Amino acid sequence: MIGRGNRPDFFRLRTLRELSRRETMAAVADALGISSSAVSQQIAQLEDEVGIPLVERRGRGVMLTPAGQRLVLHADRIFAVVEEAKTDIAELQNIVAGDLGIAAQPPAASSFIPAAVRELAIHHPHLNIVMTTMGPAEGVAALRAWQADIVVADDISFDPHTLEGTADTLFLCRDQLFVLLPAGHRLESEPVIELAQLRDEHWALDVASSAYSMTIRKACRDIGFEPVINGFSDSFEVVFALVEAGCSISVMPGLALRDFGEGLTVKPLAPAAYRGIHAISRRGEVRNPKVAAVLDQLVKSAPRDLNRS
Repeated sequence: MIGRGNRPDFFRLRTLRELSRRETMAAVADALGISSSAVSQQIAQLEDEVGIPLVERRGRGVMLTPAGQRLVLHADRIFAVVEEAKTDIAELQNIVAGDLGIAAQPPAASSFIPAAVRELAIHHPHLNIVMTTMGPAEGVAALRAWQADIVVADDISFDPHTLEGTADTLFLCRDQLFVLLPAGHRLESEPVIELAQLRDEHWALDVASSAYSMTIRKACRDIGFEPVINGFSDSFEVVFALVEAGCSISVMPGLALRDFGEGLTVKPLAPAAYRGIHAISRRGEVRNPKVAAVLDQLVKSAPRDLNRS
């Protein structure tokens, strides 16, 4: 495939891989921390190296040509081998040091992960952890692009089984779902609340994960009603404010309720419902001492009991 005897540059291959996943030069530029013109230049130079067009314009975005798709498959294997080599060397050195990126949903990022990072800083001072909040799909894309090393995600927003064969998944904890009511609500004295009791309410839903909100809405439909939603937000604070003002009720995961206000009432959902929180890493990288150390600390820091009844 290499038409001029040149070897494709690693960074250019990485740029092409990002383009295959993000489809616009601007999105790739944001992911790699370079300008859009630099992305175009990297792709043009790669095309010159291989001697065949790799991308074609489609509206506002770009698509890979068959040659581009084929080269990305080879690049995936190349980067996998490079990472395996790094893991082997790190395992031999048995040193917990270097950079490690964690991609996490906001509830985990604001609850138990900071405590894990603090403990890791104490016990492994040469390990530099950078945490970025992002949704599961975005986090997995970052994992595949080697922009994150561990993704913390729930199994409502993302099905870990779709990664079988390409990633390792570690269960961290169960996160119970709760009904969020304004203070003085007619159901405030109920020990637990069933979805059916909320059919006449107005709802506010967190839409940071569309899969989560869709799951809640489907659960309502399954018992015969369509929830009337008067608030969509990707910010927990906005949902809390709508409920506290008496405008809405909501169903929220326990990890998101760490700092709910005094004007809110939290009740367990009945029957009890949970989501699993998992740590996802690239296949085989649990052998890397720094990845193993972070996974071990995440397990230790994850809450064991989220019951607020």
